[in-house]
Amino acid sequence: EEGGEGAGEGDAAPPTPRHHHTKHQLKYGELVILGYNGYLPPCDKGRRRSKFVLHRRAGANGVKPAKHYVVRTPQNTQAILDAQQHSISYTLSRNQAVIVEYQLDTETDMFQIGRSSETPIDFVVMDTIPGDKHGEMKVTQSTISRFACRIIAHRTTRTTQVYAAGFDSSRNIFLGEKATKWQNNGEIDGLTTNGVLIMHPPNQFCGGEAKPGIWREVSVGGGVYALRESRSAPQKGIKVEEETNVLQDGTLIDLCGATLLWRSAEGLGKSPTKRHLEQMVDELNAGRPQCPVGLNTLVIPRKATLTSTERQPVVYLNCGHVQGLHEWGHEKDSNSHTCPMCLKVGPVVKLCMGIEPAFYVDSGPPSFCFNPCGHMASEKTVRYWAAVPIPHGTNGFHAACPFCASPLEGVPGFVRLIFQDNCD
Repeated sequence: EEGGEGAGEGDAAPPTPRHHHTKHQLKYGELVILGYNGYLPPCDKGRRRSKFVLHRRAGANGVKPAKHYVVRTPQNTQAILDAQQHSISYTLSRNQAVIVEYQLDTETDMFQIGRSSETPIDFVVMDTIPGDKHGEMKVTQSTISRFACRIIAHRTTRTTQVYAAGFDSSRNIFLGEKATKWQNNGEIDGLTTNGVLIMHPPNQFCGGEAKPGIWREVSVGGGVYALRESRSAPQKGIKVEEETNVLQDGTLIDLCGATLLWRSAEGLGKSPTKRHLEQMVDELNAGRPQCPVGLNTLVIPRKATLTSTERQPVVYLNCGHVQGLHEWGHEKDSNSHTCPMCLKVGPVVKLCMGIEPAFYVDSGPPSFCFNPCGHMASEKTVRYWAAVPIPHGTNGFHAACPFCASPLEGVPGFVRLIFQDNCD
């Protein structure tokens, strides 16, 4: 039961349902970038996509620490010069460094994530820009590391662990003089410049009882620490002994510019499928929801559409009434509308289905939407994400829509949808 060619390249649509493994490819899980509703424009393919499926590889490529020693000139050390030797170099001063040599581990697979498009990176991740994503969006300066983190998956137990930093094309990781590092009982460890943060949910992610956890920082060696004062502060946080770097269904990994959600293969088996979500949209549309002003039937799109048609429903964000786009109660040159049903004044936004199944914590109907973007999801799903503080900037956090990364507005950050349907 070995992974086939390109195992780890991740296929957007597995040929079989989520909860079945193919005979060839055992699936560890998926990494899904927050802010993309199932698709990364302009093209969702190769190593640059909105989600990355981790399969067991044809041959193990994991590594584990073998030995470490002190050197005076790390650049001239055999382990650094040997492009076949994985090693981590911790520079302590100008004339002293600790080299940790790694050896092949036949029991694990390694997957690497970062901004670089060099071959050691399996999943290329760029900075996420909040809001609607149409076409290519360029980020001039990125805070995501070129070799941000690595994931080690055990080939038999399927346990997956995350470590800060990834090996470059010469199979090296360098922690320079300024990087935060420390020695303890003969072992050495360190943190990357902007850090890799993780948050494990304390309850089960899928099943509707999900609660957000506490953000921690994971070290190069896989230790778990309390957050630093700010993202790149020189002083490490206190070690959190009772927590580990083992990913669990629903763990969030933040790379300072993009946040990834880990979904285990087992967890995805309990989640709604894309087909299930599409069927719920079809059921809503089968109820023929009407606009109380235009009296026309509304059609909820599965994907965001650029065209403004009178059939596309909009929601009044202050009350949740769903209507078509009309001019009644609209103040010119503003997004201020008076709802004809309840006369509440506020913004309106087009409704659109949150179609990425990985973000759902249950299979409930899409009866709520996020404020201000209008992405629809189940009640428990919007309640969960509205409570999750997503890292933002160097030391801030904010709740955001998982489908488009727009920061949520108002309290609670979502609204219950009120359709006028089944009128015939």
